[in-house]
Amino acid sequence: MQFDELLASISPDVYQRLVTAVELGKWPDGVALTDEQKANSIQLVMAYQAKFCPSEEPFRVGADGQLITRSKAEMKANLQRPTAATIATFPLTDSES
Repeated sequence: MQFDELLASISPDVYQRLVTAVELGKWPDGVALTDEQKANSIQLVMAYQAKFCPSEEPFRVGADGQLITRSKAEMKANLQRPTAATIATFPLTDSES
C-alpha cells in the first residue's frame, strides 16, 4: 500500500483517534504509545491534515508536503480585514475623554 492510499483509507473517526492518541500519548484503551507509534502517528496526522483539512494557519504543511509560511505583513493585513464571522468591532481608544 502506498502512502497516498493509506491516507485516503483513513476515516475521519480514525484520524480523530490518532490526534487524541498523539495529544495524550496513549491509545483510547489506555495503552501508552511506543516511540515508534508516536512518530508514525504524528506523521500520519500531519499528512492527513495537509491533504484533507485545509487551514489558514500561518505555519502549516501544505498538501505537497512543503512548509507554508505567511509573512508578518500578510498576517497583520488578515487581522485588520473584518470577516463574515465578525460580530462587532470596537476602537482601541476612547475618543470621548
